[in-house]
Formats: sequence, structure tokens, C-alpha cells
Amino acid sequence: MKLDDPQWLEEQYDNRARVPDHGDYFARWASESDAVRASLPCTLDIPYGKAPRERLDVFPAAQVPGRAAKAGAPVMVFIHGGYWRSLDKEMHAFVARPFVEAGACVVLPEYTLCPEVTVPQIVLQQVQALAWCARNIADHGGDPARITVVGHSAGAHLAAMLLACRWDAVDARLPPGLLTQALAISGLYELEPLRHTPSIQASLHLTPSDVDKASPARLPPPAEGSLSTVVGGRESMEFLRHNELIRQAWGSAHVPVCEALPGLNHFSVLDALVAPGHELHRLARQLLAP
Repeated sequence: MKLDDPQWLEEQYDNRARVPDHGDYFARWASESDAVRASLPCTLDIPYGKAPRERLDVFPAAQVPGRAAKAGAPVMVFIHGGYWRSLDKEMHAFVARPFVEAGACVVLPEYTLCPEVTVPQIVLQQVQALAWCARNIADHGGDPARITVVGHSAGAHLAAMLLACRWDAVDARLPPGLLTQALAISGLYELEPLRHTPSIQASLHLTPSDVDKASPARLPPPAEGSLSTVVGGRESMEFLRHNELIRQAWGSAHVPVCEALPGLNHFSVLDALVAPGHELHRLARQLLAP
């Protein structure tokens, strides 16, 4: 890691430059997401806080024809990426379809983007979103005792932060084990390099205090539960390093899965999540299973 070499850091952390056709992924994801919202039952833009982007979408588990809707479905909360400064839940609704059809209730939370807020403030927004799920997801057929968080890129960082959260300190009425498992895809677990990457720091405005508070690798491992981490095998050396770093920091007991998936870049790895034949999809399904 070369914190004193801005050009090297840009090469390592600028995923859009590393994948020149990233715009094609975004356009396809948006189109597929429009189709999902049009074809699946869903409740959109439910507020979990007061800020305009403190809202979430819920896609209930698919109902089997001729049967009553099944209550107590496993819940997958998917947190989108975008370096905490771009993208939205609307572009990522395509993630919901295969898991809804497999019997899960899928929740897509939004969050305010940097530089309007700081990364630690985004973490707290996602804490609020997950607390909303614990209190309300049963009204949508989900089981609040069976929540799994899946995150991509910045969302993977947020998933790790949620796993490390002390929920009884957030609200004494919430169970300490509100979240016991998460899947982090192409995540960043130590924010100090980003503080030295000019194009990213221009939006995030990270301070040393922010880095300490919001770097999962600097926090104690979760009191209970596990984080599964994966990264695309074609991602940068730094993203591959981050994937190993969180296991080194938290230990293999808390990070039982730590894999680089061959042939995948920072964006195609998310396609793998929704491909029924891919090992990443199977891993997510295993986490959601009873």
C-alpha cells in the first residue's frame, strides 16, 4: 500500500476506470430494476428516518399460487454501493427477483450521499434502516429473527459495520443478536487509503476520526455472528487485500468465508450474485436458508 502515491491509489480504487464498460452494467441494471418493480409486488419509498433519502423498498416473498401468503420468510437486506457518494436503490432492484422467487423478503435501503453527510453518518442511517426492519418487517411477511444483510462495495463496508453494531445500545428493546450474518461483496474495511485518494476524498472528506470510527478492520469483531466476504478475482490488488484484511482483523471464526471469485470484476461480481448457477448466489441462498 502506497499512501504517498496518489496516482497509484487512483489506479487501485477507481473501479470505473478499471472497467471501461461500467456504464453498460449501470444501464442494464436500471432497465432490469424497472422491470422488477413493474412485475413484483412491492412497497416503495417507506421512510425509516426524516431525511429525503432515508427510505427503503420492500419486496415480499413470492406467494405460491393457491396458497396463503407465507409469514416468517427470511429477510435479505441489500445495501447498494457507489463509494458512499453515488447510485441508489432504484438501480439495484434487479437484485430482488431471484431471492423473492426463492422465498425471501428483500429490503433495499437508501442513504444520504457524501459530501452532504459523512461516512459515519451513513453508517448510523443504515443502523436506523435495520432497526426499522426489526420492528416492522413482520408486517410484510418477513421474520425479524432471520435477517441477513448483503452489501456490494460501499454497501459491503456498511454490512460489516452493521454486523459489528451493539444493537442493545442503539435501542434497549432491540435484541443484541438482531444481525448475526452478513455477506460482503467487494468491500472496503480500512478507510485510511481513501483519505489519500484525491478523487474519492474530494467527496468523502474523511478525517482521521472518521477512519477510526468507520473502519471495520479497526473495530472489535462482532460479539456473535459471522461475515462472509468475496471479491472479484479481476479486481485491484487493494480490493483483494481488503478482502483478506477483514479476516486477519476479525479472525476466521468471524469471517469463515473469504474468497476471490475468478474472472469477475467489480461490477460483474454483482451479476454473479443474481445468477442461480453461480457459487456466490448459492452462498447467499445458504445464508438465507432456515
